[in-house]
Amino acid sequence: MLDVQSAVLNVSLLWMLTVPHEFAHAWVADKLGDDTPRRAGRLTLHPMAHVDWLGTVILPLVTSLFGAGFLGWGRPVQTDLRKLRGGMNGLAMVALAGPISNILFAVVLAGVAAMLRTGAPVAAEFATHGVLLSFYLALFNLIPVPPLDGSKLLLAARIPIAIYNEIARAGFLVLVVLLTATGLGRWMTLMSYQAAATVFRFMQT
Repeated sequence: MLDVQSAVLNVSLLWMLTVPHEFAHAWVADKLGDDTPRRAGRLTLHPMAHVDWLGTVILPLVTSLFGAGFLGWGRPVQTDLRKLRGGMNGLAMVALAGPISNILFAVVLAGVAAMLRTGAPVAAEFATHGVLLSFYLALFNLIPVPPLDGSKLLLAARIPIAIYNEIARAGFLVLVVLLTATGLGRWMTLMSYQAAATVFRFMQT
């Protein structure tokens, strides 16, 4: 049975969560001396600057509809390694900025959900779902497979570029297999629920 409600909710939230994620990449790159994201118009919180129609709308909609895990991403922020202070280490900092922003935004949404729980329960439920998805995206983006952020950590670890390029060619297929034929998607979902529960417990103390 197609889960239309969940699919629409996931796509709506993904679009919202993609904005701070991609902005964080652009902001850190800019602070490290690379003006490439700024010149490309990515140093902004405007949603249309960060949407990737395949990764932000089509794939998450399809995977959510059929219950095949959750696969999605925003438009990647391009950087110039020659301009980044720290070189590969700078690249790692730019890559980690996205998942870290998801974790921080999850905490913010948890606070919103807690405040709205009594007066606006529907909005609180939306924010709570956002907490779960934001934690999930933080984990998902750390998978070391292109085009995800975790793949940049492979470069920072000095993996040979030839090997990286080979992984990149099959990146999409690898992600589909990981989410549909292994327990990775279920594990990330479980970890997201546990992280969200921890944050909500902390706010109640």
